[in-house]
Amino acid sequence: MVDLTGARWRKSTRSGSNGGECVEVADNLPGVIAVRDSKDPHGPALTFTPTAWTTFLTTTRTTN
Repeated sequence: MVDLTGARWRKSTRSGSNGGECVEVADNLPGVIAVRDSKDPHGPALTFTPTAWTTFLTTTRTTN
């Protein structure tokens, strides 16, 4: 399990103003990108390697 104590969370630029239902991303930790639901900040977070995160972003940008 990755320690996310020092994570600096920011709202995704793709999360609109839809009543606070947003995805938050923390990319300040070495070797890990973390993603969580802003409605549940103390709940679970997904973690990705920087390479996997870049692949995810590239894939979603080209398919939307």
